[in-house]
Amino acid sequence: MYTDTERCVRAVRSKDARFDGVFFTAVLTTRIYCRPSCPVVPPKAENMVFHPSAASCQRAGFRACKRCRPDTSPGSPEWNVRADAVARAMRLIQDGIVDREGVPGLAARLGYSTRQIERQLLAELGAGPLALARAQRAQTARLLIETTPMPMAEIAFAAGFSSIRTFNDTVREVFALAPGELRARAARASAARNTATDDAPRTPGVITLRLPYRAPLNPSNLFGHLAATAVPGVEEWLDGAYRRTLTLPHGHGIVALSPRSDHIACRLSLTDPRDLTLAISRCRWMLDLDADPVAVDEQLRADPLLAPLVERAPGRRVPRTVDAAEFAVRAVLGQQVSTAAARTHAARLVAAHGMPVEDPEGGLTHLFPTPEALAGLDPDSLALPRSRRTTLLTLVGALADGSLSLGPATDWDEARARLLTLPGFGPWTTEVIAMRALGDPDAFLPGDLGVRRAAEGLGLPATPAALTARAARWRPWRAYAVQYLWATDSHPINHLPA
Repeated sequence: MYTDTERCVRAVRSKDARFDGVFFTAVLTTRIYCRPSCPVVPPKAENMVFHPSAASCQRAGFRACKRCRPDTSPGSPEWNVRADAVARAMRLIQDGIVDREGVPGLAARLGYSTRQIERQLLAELGAGPLALARAQRAQTARLLIETTPMPMAEIAFAAGFSSIRTFNDTVREVFALAPGELRARAARASAARNTATDDAPRTPGVITLRLPYRAPLNPSNLFGHLAATAVPGVEEWLDGAYRRTLTLPHGHGIVALSPRSDHIACRLSLTDPRDLTLAISRCRWMLDLDADPVAVDEQLRADPLLAPLVERAPGRRVPRTVDAAEFAVRAVLGQQVSTAAARTHAARLVAAHGMPVEDPEGGLTHLFPTPEALAGLDPDSLALPRSRRTTLLTLVGALADGSLSLGPATDWDEARARLLTLPGFGPWTTEVIAMRALGDPDAFLPGDLGVRRAAEGLGLPATPAALTARAARWRPWRAYAVQYLWATDSHPINHLPA
């Protein structure tokens, strides 16, 4: 996209927010970079150059615009669609792998040398992994500076900087303001609006922020699905917010997410602020906030039988998960049983093997148990059919010993092939994991009962083979087509809770 100068100039002149995060506009005369939708008067075309990432702009010596805050724009939807090494590397960097394990850790996860990864990222994104991670650290630092009273020294290390001096220099370079000036500027803006970052009151130890997304967003199936399938103790719907516990590298956290007209309100309570970037990334991933709904709906609307569903409620997202291994376990527990039964089975595992947590603001009690905690389960303690016990124990054993890896670096096709070798794993379980745990936008469930009923009601082929053939025209967005098909039913997963 960013190499098509004429198209980029048109997007900037029309202030098209659909391209926020897809490319960035750097202005040669002011040395500032912006979103395409920046509200200021567009510069002359000859003064604009375009970059594929904020890190690339910063590497070229441009600083972030103070009006449109391009460093906080939604992420590029390109990483949702692609499964190549660069896309997987970007998903890992967003998941904080460079801060935790360095560039060698990133390369090892992908099976490449550090030199190969650096070369590929530099060629496509104009910045290497360290620069991309640095841009993410700068964004986290700005968030903490503007939304918390934390001392600057604590913010520096929480954001992942190795020293206070590096933190100060980076903030000045990226935002053209010292950390203290950023905080004072945010306080003045908040006082002028006479409001906090969101409508919820400030609570000590809680970070309140807004998660941006590309419009439109239909929250009904997104939050409806998460609330209807919530595991007691780990998840709940409370006071208009979906709340859940998070297992993080340096501790644990609790997040509350509420849909708003132009953002998702997010309240995070963390035992260690170093986990902030990762917690935000996983919440965005779970809610599919970096999707491009215009591109998705345009493709699906081209099918005359799907078009009425899209027109009625555009902007549906795929409800995902904050932990791929957790979802795989829950998918097995949900095989051939009702939603209520699946929740009951999961709640028993959580109560017996999950780590207890305290939740002063609600009723959350545990973290979901890790594969390592479940690997030594006594089969007789599971109130499941014998075949499903075998399936569950084989799955958690493979996850615990590393022979099966599910996460941001996972190759979607390889994961499917590996899952299908496990006892009790068929196409439905494999595809639902690919859709909701791995984020494959083209995962498809032609044998799902709800999908087949919806297809028959719309006049689409109802047999799995015929429906798969018809669904070829929906690619690469078949996972989103499933959401529209599911939404024809009155099941609670399709409705925003009261």
